[in-house]
Amino acid sequence: MRGFLDRRSSAYRVLIGGMTITFHGVRGSTPCDDPTTARYGGNTSCVSIACPGEDPLLFDLGTGLRYFGRTQPVDRPFRGSCLLTHLHWDHVQGLPFFVPLLAEGAELDVYAPAHGENGEHSVADTFARTFTPPLFPVDISLLPGTLRFHEVADHEFRVGGFDVVSRLVPHVGNTCGFRVEHGGHSVTYLSDHQQPGDGSFSVSPGVRELCEGVDVLIHDAQYTVAEFARKRDWGHSTIEYAVWVAATTGVRRLVLFHHDPARDDDTLDALVASAAACGRKQGVEVIAAREGMILDVSGDVSG
Repeated sequence: MRGFLDRRSSAYRVLIGGMTITFHGVRGSTPCDDPTTARYGGNTSCVSIACPGEDPLLFDLGTGLRYFGRTQPVDRPFRGSCLLTHLHWDHVQGLPFFVPLLAEGAELDVYAPAHGENGEHSVADTFARTFTPPLFPVDISLLPGTLRFHEVADHEFRVGGFDVVSRLVPHVGNTCGFRVEHGGHSVTYLSDHQQPGDGSFSVSPGVRELCEGVDVLIHDAQYTVAEFARKRDWGHSTIEYAVWVAATTGVRRLVLFHHDPARDDDTLDALVASAAACGRKQGVEVIAAREGMILDVSGDVSG
């Protein structure tokens, strides 16, 4: 039996079984800070998974990572892993502000696709060229903790007791989606997923494999139909498409994610209500990701 501390409520919750998902950053493209976006939050992509007996498993390293770091114990070195969908700035910019890596003995394993048309730019090299002067004041190699990079594409592998499936998915540049299973529970993470540019509804075989029958699907839902008409090749999906993907692959619960930074809370409320009504007609529960939201894969939502 293992517990974790929810520092927002100062309550110690004990996990006896199952999988718990916490959302630390839910915005796409760039962080935003405005009273009109405060309820859903303005940090970029970062989600954590907690399971009894396992080290933390992260999806992405956006600015929400800083807030995940605040929840970690300070009496022992951090050990954990990240499934990083791709190397775009909004998905990695939280890494140098992840305080647990500033301690000797800390370890973070990062699984991500290589960059370039043929994957010729390694993940380690891309990080080294990004987090170094003059782009960043401190070279990433000077962090006291240990970073290890593992390149993945269409692979199946284990991270601790988690079974992971990675598949390359349509976006701008090499991008992975991930399916994670543990103890009979499953979650799929498709933070950035390009809907077909003509606006039609279809999925690649890899996306279908990741989503089929999953308990929770966290899916890109950045655009409205009108926005997509202007940005059809920007690498993202409409809310309607996300609902369709979930319904057509037998997903139990869809979490709309990667909210547009220009989307205010009231507008997002209305869009989510419409999506939820559409989902009910197709047998899918639809909710929207919010910073601080804790989702028990067995059914409960808090925060």
